[in-house]
Amino acid sequence: MNQNTYEKLQYEAFKAMVRSYCVSELGGQLIDKLSPSTNLDVVQLRLKETSEARAVIDTGSSVPFMGVTNLDHTLTKLDKGIVLTASELFAVAEFLRGCRRIAGFMDKHAFIAPTLAQYAQSMTDLRQIEEEIHFAIRNNQVDNEANRDLKRARHHIQTIEEKIKDRLNKFLTSASNKSYIQEFVVAYKNDHYTIPIKASYKNQVQGTVIEMSQKGTTIFVEPNVVSKLSAELDALRAEEAMLEYQILAGLTGLILENTQLIRVNIELIAQYDMIFAKGKYSRQIDGIAPSTNDYGYINLVDAKHPLLTEPVVPLNFTIGDDYRSLVITGPNAGGKTIVLKTVGLVTLATMSGCHIAADPKTEVAVFDQTFVDIGDNQSLENALSTFSSHMKNLSDILRVANNNTLLLFDEIGSGTEPNEGAALAIAILEAFYLKGAITVATTHYGEIKDFSDQHPDFMNAAMQFQNESLEPTYKLLMGQAGASNAMWISRKMAVPDHILQRAEGYLIDKNYQFDLVKDNKVRKAKADKPGDDLFTDYQKGDRVTLLETSQSALIYSQVDKYHQVTVYVDGEYVDIHIRRLQLDQKASDLYPDGYNLDNLFVDYATRKRNHDIERGSKKALRKIHKELRHKD
Repeated sequence: MNQNTYEKLQYEAFKAMVRSYCVSELGGQLIDKLSPSTNLDVVQLRLKETSEARAVIDTGSSVPFMGVTNLDHTLTKLDKGIVLTASELFAVAEFLRGCRRIAGFMDKHAFIAPTLAQYAQSMTDLRQIEEEIHFAIRNNQVDNEANRDLKRARHHIQTIEEKIKDRLNKFLTSASNKSYIQEFVVAYKNDHYTIPIKASYKNQVQGTVIEMSQKGTTIFVEPNVVSKLSAELDALRAEEAMLEYQILAGLTGLILENTQLIRVNIELIAQYDMIFAKGKYSRQIDGIAPSTNDYGYINLVDAKHPLLTEPVVPLNFTIGDDYRSLVITGPNAGGKTIVLKTVGLVTLATMSGCHIAADPKTEVAVFDQTFVDIGDNQSLENALSTFSSHMKNLSDILRVANNNTLLLFDEIGSGTEPNEGAALAIAILEAFYLKGAITVATTHYGEIKDFSDQHPDFMNAAMQFQNESLEPTYKLLMGQAGASNAMWISRKMAVPDHILQRAEGYLIDKNYQFDLVKDNKVRKAKADKPGDDLFTDYQKGDRVTLLETSQSALIYSQVDKYHQVTVYVDGEYVDIHIRRLQLDQKASDLYPDGYNLDNLFVDYATRKRNHDIERGSKKALRKIHKELRHKD
């Protein structure tokens, strides 16, 4: 199989739908890696597994997957020699308990699911490890009862903490300390019991500053009255941590000794999750396990496309017995492509061990390879047209196809001159046929239909079409050659009869009639009128009139590539197309040589102030400074 086949047939979308029925990431990962098997025995085993899972589900029983989680990260830490945390150990214990439950569940259902029950016999019961962990770990932390010394250390820790709190509460209630305290509470900061003190009194309280508030107004001080007790508490906590580590390390070592057995259990649980996900999917679609073979025979009876929602017109399709190549014809949007995709995806789903929505009489072949050529394969990167890309795809397939290959071609030979395309398509279909491949192709070309009708090992099929309603029924009619219905549809769409009659004549004898258009039907080019050409030689300072508003304006910028200019009108600059202007007078006629045209776009007051500044007027400078101070 290749990626193009998976993409065109939406195989990944199908797997995602099955994956949604998994209860753990373990099964989900197996679904992600799932691919169609080309081995008939493997396919039949997969289908048997799914059927047994479906049978168990149909009893109303629920597989006990509680506690089954992905332990990959935990096992990676073990491989690196890292001691597991209490929560990680607890997860391992819950996983082992889940394994026991599933093994017991499968043993109870061995009568209806013998194959799946047999898998559970390969699962190792690690109850001892499970119980050791559950004895030592409670609520994701090491329990007091796990070790006598740990229990003693924690009791002493609790006693010291109570003494520290008593002394700090006395500190809070002391009148001499009242003015120093920011808040009358005992605050636990950085593993120390502290008093919130006003920052301005930090030198008035004897003790160790543990932390400061973000604003810096409060410091958290551990008073000297509890410093000795605090040091004793630190020593006890260090002892507690050491004892906890010893317990965690012992349990980690116990798991490490049985890592390989745990990995086998993980693989089996993942398999169960994936298989029962297939079973749940089968129940959802009321699926069946089709019969299978490895000699190319496909017989779909009332089969439905796995991704299409109701209502779906069931497909009845046969190939590989009396004929090995099928040519499907019919109008556009009649369902030809859906037939190809249904045949392809149903085949891939079956080879993946999934049930399909079809009649139990359905049979599906297992192929070594499945190739498709569907849709627009135009490639901009490789400068390939649609036709070129189709030909490249077909050429690549031709090199590797064999007598156990399924080929699905949509509109074969299209995208080029019809006569050449049809001839080329026929030759390609012949080549694949001589290789022994099973081929299903759709087409509009009458030549391909005629070839298929005459070839003893080819068969025609047609998509049914309701001529009266102009609607497809999406039903495949085996043994019939369909028509494009172009003439019928055109007549229903009120195309004039004389056009249709001429078209039908061209179909029969190609006797083209070269009538020439009458002279009075031809539009002549009009003579140019003065002023038709756009005037584009606008210069800065030219006086113009805005045609829409009759306002007078001055040209500020020359014409750009979009035939627009900027004009100065009513003290504003406006971009406008030159078709909306009329030239009144050129600047060269209005102003003497050497005149500074920029002055046209500055008012009198601004020009006078600029002139005063240039000649060094102190009055003008003072006025500017005054304006700046006023703005500040």
